Amino acid sequence: MKIFAIADTHLSFSPKVDKPMSIFGDGWENYESRLEEAWRERIGQDDVVIIPGDISWGLKFDEAVPDLEWIHQLPGRKVLLKGNHDLWWSKIGMLNTLYDDMFFLQNHCYPVEGTDIAICGTRGWKLPWNEDFGEHDEKIFRRELIRLEASLKEGSQQAGQLIAAMHYPPAEENNRHSQFTELLEKYGVKTCVYGHLHGAAAFGKGIKGRENGITYNLISLDYLGGIPKMIMEVDEQ
Repeated sequence: MKIFAIADTHLSFSPKVDKPMSIFGDGWENYESRLEEAWRERIGQDDVVIIPGDISWGLKFDEAVPDLEWIHQLPGRKVLLKGNHDLWWSKIGMLNTLYDDMFFLQNHCYPVEGTDIAICGTRGWKLPWNEDFGEHDEKIFRRELIRLEASLKEGSQQAGQLIAAMHYPPAEENNRHSQFTELLEKYGVKTCVYGHLHGAAAFGKGIKGRENGITYNLISLDYLGGIPKMIMEVDEQ
């Protein structure tokens, strides 16, 4: 069994939503079909795919349904987290009644069946040293820290190995420590994936590689060229 990750699918299959990603550059041309082809080539029904945020451009839940259905028809078990553009995301209990192959993660964890692994995480937020970080951002940042710790705590009670997923980068390449990374280190996370960053100028900003025992991976769709990244191969128990 393999665990993959890809963020920022930015789907807009609803006729009510007009958000073509092609306006953001050549890397987004026909990306849905390219993503589906790569997904089906690499991912089997027993594999797990983490999708940490910016899943759908829908503003309301009914506008996101065609995008969720599109993900549902792809192979594998999917673990989804909220991104800053997922304005349709609400009522986590309701979301988790919709599909038997899709788990919406918020404040808790996803124990990977047949393994000693749990997937944890939260959306995250901009970091306090950003110039435009204000009082409103501080409230969201503190809330996201609470959510991340709740998820990690639950995960540590259910599994011996934790994978962390966030939408925002937990730290930056030129400032590789934050309160998010402190929590990841506290709970012994070994692998962290995140998205949010788009375009060559932004790709270099997020933390990557090894830091204090954690491997950080940027997995935004355009960074990966639309190909889900395998982050782990697991021998099932």
